[in-house]
Amino acid sequence: MNIAIIQTGGKQYKVCEGQELLVERILGKKEKDKLQFDDILSNKKVIANVLKEEKSDKIHIIKFKNKTRYRRKIGHRQKYLRIKIETIK
Repeated sequence: MNIAIIQTGGKQYKVCEGQELLVERILGKKEKDKLQFDDILSNKKVIANVLKEEKSDKIHIIKFKNKTRYRRKIGHRQKYLRIKIETIK
């Protein structure tokens, strides 16, 4: 079982071959593109395929100040890439 630790989007992930995971979106990458990561602990190369782009659930941010008529409501949906680890060399 080949295991590697990759870093993307400011986070580290422990991965093995054939695993699917969600990572933060990488600009310019679309479906069926290949990604290459470096293993943090050793000199291994990790190759992954982009399966699709997804969005998370909406997060509502509400700001309110008492007695000043200040109310603000905004929302945010984070975009992710679903990738599949193909090989670890």
